[in-house]
Amino acid sequence: MTAAAERGRLAGPLSASVAELCHRLRSQVSPRTAAGFAEVLRRLGAPLQVAVAGRIKSGKSTLVNALIGRLVAPTDVGECTRLVTRFQYGTVDRVEVVFLDGRKQVLPFAADGSIPAELGVDISEVSHLEAYLTNAVLQDMTVIDTPGLGSLDAASVSRTEQLLGAAEQDEGSDDLDDTSRNAVAGAEAVLYVVTQGVRADDQQALAAFTAATASREAGPVNAIAVLNKADTVVAESVEGSGGDVWKAAQLLAEKQASTLKPRVADVLPVIGLIAESAESGGFTSADAEALGQLAALDDDILETMLIAADIFTSWECDIPTGIRLRLLEKLDLFGIRCAVEKIRAEPEITAGALRRKLLDISGLDAVRRRLSIVFAARADGIKAAAALASVTALAHTSGDPGERQRVHDAIEVLLARPEAHQLRLLEALTLVASGAVEMPEDLAEEVLRVGSNADIGAQLGLPGAPRPELAAHALERAGWWRSFASFGATPAQSRVAHVVHRAYFLIWQQIREQ
Repeated sequence: MTAAAERGRLAGPLSASVAELCHRLRSQVSPRTAAGFAEVLRRLGAPLQVAVAGRIKSGKSTLVNALIGRLVAPTDVGECTRLVTRFQYGTVDRVEVVFLDGRKQVLPFAADGSIPAELGVDISEVSHLEAYLTNAVLQDMTVIDTPGLGSLDAASVSRTEQLLGAAEQDEGSDDLDDTSRNAVAGAEAVLYVVTQGVRADDQQALAAFTAATASREAGPVNAIAVLNKADTVVAESVEGSGGDVWKAAQLLAEKQASTLKPRVADVLPVIGLIAESAESGGFTSADAEALGQLAALDDDILETMLIAADIFTSWECDIPTGIRLRLLEKLDLFGIRCAVEKIRAEPEITAGALRRKLLDISGLDAVRRRLSIVFAARADGIKAAAALASVTALAHTSGDPGERQRVHDAIEVLLARPEAHQLRLLEALTLVASGAVEMPEDLAEEVLRVGSNADIGAQLGLPGAPRPELAAHALERAGWWRSFASFGATPAQSRVAHVVHRAYFLIWQQIREQ
């Protein structure tokens, strides 16, 4: 593949600069380091790789299915749930079993379109699975499903830790050492799934993400979390919820966000089961018809049935038990209640419209929007930062001081380029969001706004404003932040202020060039 061809698929100018650096240095480093650079180049040209991680039974695979829009990731405990699975775009749907020794074995998907429950191989010899799907979502983002942390299966936990860059390092290998391998193979961003209780190992797992993300801890630049199974929150236990389950879940998510800071940008509530059913074709017209029958029941009877799952399935009524079991599997009691309320409010609602209502209830759209803001808009910076971390790790472990110095000098030259400023901005964003650098609330919000958006109007807080107004505002704020850096700021604040000043000045230049 030519360098030009690779650049055509890169996330942006900064990724292109890192790719050029790798191409230029390949002839100046050892064969092993050059092989690592080749992998870095491949990763730079690939979609952003987002790992979905969390504790066992947190609903990770269900959320993966919802994000992809297809029932493809196994949710029942089995062989595949003990393996890391990478879902990526392909022109032909297939599964590749990748063995520890590098061998690959191609398998078809099961008849229902999911990964086969049994692989027919010794999984102790398997590294991970590669699932290729003709799916539009995966053209811009590779989704990585991971085994649950906290599992009794030590091998499964090890696979997840290796993906997140937390495995023990072995620098005695003749091939790429584990430090370098994790740096070039780890995910670039993480969607962390929590339930109602955030535990110590949740914090540790996010801290372990450091090795795969530009040598800094996971933070608001490359990590968000979701509070899954939001429908199971007991509203009465959350002060201020007013007895509303979704309001209670939002309040609990806000509390968890403060607990997990600075490692995540946000915590968003989601009901993965409803999202999966509504988005992946699991919800059918037959289900809508059954819900319509439930909506026609007497209020007292329905309320009694919805007290508990066993009452719902065992109560004597005209709706067959098998159909009620199917509704429970797809929506659970909360989803059934919400669907019935929608039908009663709009008796003529179609199955398609009801499915869309359920999708709204699930909170998936908010998660997707946040993914776009936190990950997609920053893909160039995130991928370039991860690639530079990989390049640095490869040079560091080469054992050749001259090679290490050549790579260091090349990176310093790259960081002086205008396009590299977004790395400084993302770093400043992380420092301010984490509280490592304290700023007045209004200035902290401004740093977050400038660093969290790709659209110029949104960055400046003036969406839809004409270009002359945007240019004038950018120049005015550039001057203000330069003055603040010189007068009144602490040394730490001054470093951030210089970065923000430069960001505004580059925005001004960009507007003028347009």
